Amino acid sequence: TGFGYRGAGFGYRVRGVSRPCTITPITINKQLLQPLRLELDPNVQTVKYQEKEQIKTLNNKFASFIDKVRFLEQQNKVLETKWSFLQGQKHCKNTIMPMLEAYIGNLKKQLEALGCNRAQLETDLKAAQHVLETNKKMYKDECSQRTCTESEFIALKKDADCFFLNKAELEAKVESLKEEVEFLRMFYK
Repeated sequence: TGFGYRGAGFGYRVRGVSRPCTITPITINKQLLQPLRLELDPNVQTVKYQEKEQIKTLNNKFASFIDKVRFLEQQNKVLETKWSFLQGQKHCKNTIMPMLEAYIGNLKKQLEALGCNRAQLETDLKAAQHVLETNKKMYKDECSQRTCTESEFIALKKDADCFFLNKAELEAKVESLKEEVEFLRMFYK
């Protein structure tokens, strides 16, 4: 079909032998030929505003969905990276585990040794506390005895001082009497 030389014409075909052409009847919808009535509906503005708001809301939802998709894509990348890292660690885990188990065994032995040490230290502590209590009692007894001894010493010192003063007085009297006896001897001689 189309415009061409030899065999094509305006909407029909021409072939070697000419036949009578039939024309297809066309029907026309007369309402389409009537002019349009464009009367303004008072609700048109509110409908337009509502549609505009709905479009904004849908646009915001769409934008938030896009943001969520981007966020999830980033999370997916992070998880993929972690996964590949963890896959790489499996090899390291196989080599590290025996070392860690040996280290843990060593720590357990040290803990057991410390437990034995603790029991010994607790025994030593009890013995030291007993010695301390004994020494405290002895110290209190010694302090009390010292106080008594100091009191006795002070009393004895007072007595000694009194005796010393009496002795000094008696010696002075003896000297005086000696001098008097000497004087009387010289005088009565």
